[in-house]
Amino acid sequence: MTDRTRAHVYVSGRVQGVFYRATTRDAARERGVDGWVTNLEDGRVEAVFEGSEPAVEAMVEWCHEGSDRARVEGVEAEYGQPEGLDGFEIRR
Repeated sequence: MTDRTRAHVYVSGRVQGVFYRATTRDAARERGVDGWVTNLEDGRVEAVFEGSEPAVEAMVEWCHEGSDRARVEGVEAEYGQPEGLDGFEIRR
């Protein structure tokens, strides 16, 4: 089994009100990645991805593009040990 990893990601730019969270959830589920995504009060989106290293890397790369209507200006990712999240949800 591939080693599991965790990425804690902050995405800045025009990423709220453009279906960023919903498309992040769909992309994560397609790749079998667990975690969550939420909007922050400062206009950024925060997400956590847990899964195989290639799948998590693919999600971090995906964040640079995001939804069709998003304009991503920056992506910060910190990597660490997974906490055993199950499924992927949008947090409000």
